[in-house]
Amino acid sequence: MLDKAGCRLQKGYAKCMTDPVIKPLRDLDSETLQATIPDIPLWVKSPDYERIDWMNKFIFDMWPFLDKAICNNIKRATRPIFDQYVGQYGIESIEFGQLTLGALPPTFQGIKVYEMLEKELVIEPVIRWASTSNVTVNAKVHSFKVTVQLEDLHIMLKPRVTLKSLVPSFPCFANLCVSLMEKPRIDFGFKLLGGDVMAIPVLYQYVQDQISKQISILYHWPKVIQIPILDGASGATKKPVGILHVKVIKALNLLKMDFLGKSDPYVKMRLSGERLPWKKTSVKMSNLNPEWNEHFRFIVKDPDTQVLELHMFDWEKVKMHDKLGMQVIPLRLLTPYESKLFTLDLVRSMNPNDPQNKKNRGKLIVELTFDPFREDNMSSDGEGNASVRREADGECSGGVLLVSVENAEDVEGKRHTNPYAEVLFRGERKKTKVIRKTRDPRWSEEFQFMVDEPPVEDKIHIEVKSKRRGLPFRNKESLGHVNINLVDVVNNGRINEKYHLINSRNGMIHVEIKWNTV
Repeated sequence: MLDKAGCRLQKGYAKCMTDPVIKPLRDLDSETLQATIPDIPLWVKSPDYERIDWMNKFIFDMWPFLDKAICNNIKRATRPIFDQYVGQYGIESIEFGQLTLGALPPTFQGIKVYEMLEKELVIEPVIRWASTSNVTVNAKVHSFKVTVQLEDLHIMLKPRVTLKSLVPSFPCFANLCVSLMEKPRIDFGFKLLGGDVMAIPVLYQYVQDQISKQISILYHWPKVIQIPILDGASGATKKPVGILHVKVIKALNLLKMDFLGKSDPYVKMRLSGERLPWKKTSVKMSNLNPEWNEHFRFIVKDPDTQVLELHMFDWEKVKMHDKLGMQVIPLRLLTPYESKLFTLDLVRSMNPNDPQNKKNRGKLIVELTFDPFREDNMSSDGEGNASVRREADGECSGGVLLVSVENAEDVEGKRHTNPYAEVLFRGERKKTKVIRKTRDPRWSEEFQFMVDEPPVEDKIHIEVKSKRRGLPFRNKESLGHVNINLVDVVNNGRINEKYHLINSRNGMIHVEIKWNTV
């Protein structure tokens, strides 16, 4: 048993272990204060930052699973990159030895949320990560094994994250835009062949500074890395900005794919970033130098990033059509309203390391013209209504009719209510998705129709229907329809109205229609 002195000593020791010594900041000397300030969370130092301990607790509990998921994604993403180097420079194989981000997750030191602008949300978190990561890459070069190890990664980041555009489709934003507000602080250990390269003082400081500098150059605000979240099916893509006119003229010296030394070529084409059906030329039978002189039109949404994909095929009556070659044309190469002729060398694929690309597959000649929509064809009057600015001769050219089917209210079927909307214009029929078991569906889907002249004499037919799956009879039912005259759309540039559905007791539909000219 302990005597009284021993008990007092034990209690004093326990008290010292449980009650740390706390001093006011004013009692600290300048050196200690300077060393302490960076470790104080931003939500303490600045009233603009919010405390989000709940987020750190959530990430901590989820980290063992996040670690495995992130590492698996890293392996899948780097596998094609590793394969590109195998067989070059004497490299026989490259693979991960160990890959773990460690037991400690990143922590949020605070977060600042800016006032929401139109259809976007801006936040600035401060992230610190003292990682115990261990990444080992094993490479075999000329039968000699080389091991590279990255460990103890420490990162301090202050990014700006913008969610835009905000849309009524989960997860409710179309793009994630990230940029850095300050130069990042990065520290790590790097071992090559078992030796710690970062132990060399001059090299250590140089590598840290260069990595931070290069990351800052690439991503420091206002430079932005944009990550698309939603695809075209969500209705969250960019709005049309013009029309691309494509003239497929001819091809030269195509490959001989048929038994008799001929091919039956045709061209398929589409714009990147779209889920619309491919457009095709006619098939030229038994011809290695076919001439088409056929015209096609595409709606352009982002001329800076979109490309025109052109694929040449050899038509077959029974088996799968053989691919003769392909090529792409970035739209950024075009000058608005000016036609440009392209003579394209066909390749097997767009992979620059594909050895089959060296084979001569012939040439394809096309002519492209990009006609942007007129920025001055819409003006606002004193009441906020839009009006079309006519040309001096009083005529308008063709353009694009944009039909947005937003939602319906109080629709009801006799047998079932699984509503979808069907849009009919000049024989072209387009449909929204089916929403099951609701009388107030919300679609928020946009459809596009290209026309050669203003549709002043046309009507657009929109019908709400109900569809039940799996039934061969009575699986569709009309819930009401509306016919909309387009003369007001052409004259005003835009309408945004709710319409009572014909043949429906109380049903209504909300539709927005725009007319853009070129």
